[in-house]
Amino acid sequence: MKKMKQLAAHLTLSLSVFAVTGLAVAQDSSQVVQDGIAVKPLSRVRVLAPEETVNEAARQQYAEMLSQAQQKGALVPTSDPQVKRLRAIAQRIIPHAPRWNQAATKWEWQVNLFQSNEVNAFCMPGGRIGFYTGIISQLKLNDDEIAAVMGHEIAHALREHGRERMAKSGLTSLGARVGGALISGIFGVDPNITGTVANQAGQFLVLKFSRDEEREADLVGLDISSRAGYDPRAGIALWRKMAQLNQGAPLEIFSTHPGGETRIKDMEAHMNVLLPLYARAKNTTVAKLPSYQSTALR
Repeated sequence: MKKMKQLAAHLTLSLSVFAVTGLAVAQDSSQVVQDGIAVKPLSRVRVLAPEETVNEAARQQYAEMLSQAQQKGALVPTSDPQVKRLRAIAQRIIPHAPRWNQAATKWEWQVNLFQSNEVNAFCMPGGRIGFYTGIISQLKLNDDEIAAVMGHEIAHALREHGRERMAKSGLTSLGARVGGALISGIFGVDPNITGTVANQAGQFLVLKFSRDEEREADLVGLDISSRAGYDPRAGIALWRKMAQLNQGAPLEIFSTHPGGETRIKDMEAHMNVLLPLYARAKNTTVAKLPSYQSTALR
């Protein structure tokens, strides 16, 4: 009888978390067949996080970042060659953004560079892009690799991952609490234990969502940069460089980002649709493309 209760408790927990997860990822499962990377429609659940609220929060946060960086002398001036380089790459990529989200035609695009050793970059909702000098210098990025990074970050904004994650995190947290309370009430299990287990399960779901978003951003970002005339093989070179810097990275299952090898395999599996986009932008054929050249870290 005790084993039956334990089994029922596990089953109830699984079902409660599954129900919330199913709601959180509810969306049209049909694939959009198109020239280039095929993706699912934007998640319907994102509407639970109001677009106006998300965009306004991003606008204010970006403005604050610029102000603080300016005060600390960490905002690289617009006359700097690296800033001009980033903005020139963005000008080529941005025209291809509306293909993934028509709202991008109304975004107030900005590109700025921050003086920092951090190996990172971002694009907030509304097209507010930021690069840190560390990612350019430490990875010795060429223009194709900068475009791969920029395309990836822009893809997050276009696919509204931040907005979707806010909605999913709220639903997952709610489901974890409801599941724990339900098990505790029915089977008399200590609510502190059920709450801990349910919350841990919810956290793994949030991590899974984030890894899926990263994979999507990799492919959508390379699709955009390829159309702009940047070599998609740069994404593979980029992550090989990242692997050299992240040898102590956590196991993929415990990370919000998929492992470098996973990302590389995903990109390689889609080169059959990415390289033709790049070749077309360069007015040539895939067969005539030269081998990819990158700067080694060592």
